[in-house]
Amino acid sequence: MSDRVTVHIDDGVADVRLNRPDKLNALDGDMFVALVEVAGRLAKDTSVRAVVLSGEGRAFSAGLDFSGFMAMAGGRGTVDSGGPSAPATESAGEGGGAGDGLGAIGRTDGRITHLAQQAAHGWSEVPVPVIAAVWGHCLGGGLQIALGADLRIVHPEAKLAVLEIRWGLSPDMTGTATLPRLVGPDVAKELTWTGRTVSGAEAVDLGLGTRTSDAPLDDALALAREIAGKSPHAIRGIKALIDQSGTVPLAQQYADERDTIGGLIGTPNQVEAVAAYFEKRAASFTDPD
Repeated sequence: MSDRVTVHIDDGVADVRLNRPDKLNALDGDMFVALVEVAGRLAKDTSVRAVVLSGEGRAFSAGLDFSGFMAMAGGRGTVDSGGPSAPATESAGEGGGAGDGLGAIGRTDGRITHLAQQAAHGWSEVPVPVIAAVWGHCLGGGLQIALGADLRIVHPEAKLAVLEIRWGLSPDMTGTATLPRLVGPDVAKELTWTGRTVSGAEAVDLGLGTRTSDAPLDDALALAREIAGKSPHAIRGIKALIDQSGTVPLAQQYADERDTIGGLIGTPNQVEAVAAYFEKRAASFTDPD
């Protein structure tokens, strides 16, 4: 794996950072590959109980690498998405979606996503909570990656935008699925049709962000450590149930609720949660198998 994404795990909390600070963490082919690899690896690591996703330096991510957009503007390159050729969707370092003409970016390789979509979608496949800490620019493809997290703690002066319309394009890194669920179809359309930039404070008002913080990374890590101290089986079950809500019939949702709690009651971690509460001590939980 390249050094485009760094990972440090401490007491069950994975601190994941986009690592191209000199380019405001602009997305390139190596960054997409690294994001997909890291999310896939963390999804299988049962010792990980929470994830914090952020960017090194002054930004979460300013979107796709400028050089790729210039190549597209010069008429070069299409993306092989397994179907008809589509224009590469790079931004001028301030947003945009996937595809830099590197071939692999547009391949699905048997997934429901191509590589750049998986860089965002992969975080929803991590069975534990993923918290994005956002400051500075969070634009285009960068925003769509942040939307793949469960929560977003955002600096009030951060700048967030869906910028694809600037280049005559549509969002193509899962934003058309995640954005409407957070802000509603009408606000999602307004944001994508105009490409306007919103502050972190407005983002929270709209539902793009979970809450504001003057120290997003510190607060995200503190929240992740708090979650990591809860029963990991219950945390995973809650994420799975809420993520599927609205996508399955109510009868299945309610049946899955019953199955999930039935699988928790009386287990060692559930018994430990009760004992620790009444004994006023920190719980000691075992990791899932």
